[in-house]
Amino acid sequence: MTDLPTTELFGLDNLPYGVATKACHAPHVVARLGDHAVDLAGLATDADGAAWIDAWSQPNLNAFVAQGPSSWAAARTWLQETLHDQSRRDAVLARLHPLDDLTMQLPIAVADYVDFYASENHATNVGRIFRPDGDALTPNWKHLPIGYHGRSGTVVVSGTDIVRPCGQRKAPTDTEPTFGPSIRLDIEAELGFVVGGDTAVGSPVSIDEASDHLFGVGLFNDWSARDIQAWEYVPLGPFLGKSFASSLAAWITPMAALRAAKTALPKQDPQPLPYLQGDDLFGLDIAIEVEINGQVVSRPPYSTMYWSPTQMLAHMTVNGAGLRTGDLFASGTVSGDEKDERGSFLELSWSGKEPFALADGSTRSFLEDGDIVTLRATAPGTDGARIGLGEVTGRILPART
Repeated sequence: MTDLPTTELFGLDNLPYGVATKACHAPHVVARLGDHAVDLAGLATDADGAAWIDAWSQPNLNAFVAQGPSSWAAARTWLQETLHDQSRRDAVLARLHPLDDLTMQLPIAVADYVDFYASENHATNVGRIFRPDGDALTPNWKHLPIGYHGRSGTVVVSGTDIVRPCGQRKAPTDTEPTFGPSIRLDIEAELGFVVGGDTAVGSPVSIDEASDHLFGVGLFNDWSARDIQAWEYVPLGPFLGKSFASSLAAWITPMAALRAAKTALPKQDPQPLPYLQGDDLFGLDIAIEVEINGQVVSRPPYSTMYWSPTQMLAHMTVNGAGLRTGDLFASGTVSGDEKDERGSFLELSWSGKEPFALADGSTRSFLEDGDIVTLRATAPGTDGARIGLGEVTGRILPART
């Protein structure tokens, strides 16, 4: 091989980070370049990248993420220059490995996990489904980014099988609850944001400080057992219907790679309170695809999301909650204006009343055992090109009863 294995989606303008193992080697940090990955600690040893050798030798990204935005920027510049430098081509090629030879790991050790509810379209659809005679949005929805604190220990890397959860459920026609496997198992197409930089408890992070803590994003599938969720969520919200598994992509795209994807937010009316205002408010022009068993059934556009990532982070800390490196917060389901832009099966099938067809002639309202769901996404890069986000995929296994 004499040329670098770049592609438009995973070229030098992208360079997402991940963690991989090969044969008997310990997990270590890599960057994706086309259909290969670069051993970053090895390359740094060979090409004057001493500042990052220790962090890139670790079994997750946390040590590197903890170094903060100046180090993230310097590392990205060094990596791009090194990969582009013809005089270092042999050193680069020696540290390249085909993706097929690697086993990808969860890229971060997740500290805390929070899931938001930032899509007005999704929240409106859910409100219309469950409150057909009332207001679609709850009175607080446009005043604050609603969220819940999830279970960090069940965030799993893309490719991990998902066991159908069991729990209590009670349909409206049932007189008593029953226990058993969820029969309304769903997906939620989301983005996950990786946080870096610890903050002291009692010290909120402002809108204009928030980006200093935003390392990167990965596609995220927040698997949801709608029947378990519906029975348990009053009065305290999601619990066992969400906490059994959430899938994170193996590749974390740095925020620096998404500069061309930044876009204006939809108009926020009423104007949020002052702590949710600032100069650093943005949306992201990221086009997501939802695929089940090889067939694309939805294309949710992240650009329609109502709340900025910086607003979500500022709200998450406004009460004085401290940040920890490795914190992960997700956007909530991404849904657009159109039916084929809905990011959950709950919406696509309108809670089972309108099953959608698959290419094999079957229909779905919710997930069946053996179904494989994959989320993919692209975003604008520099000079009119596009970059790719690493996919997130999972297969449904039968419940263990």
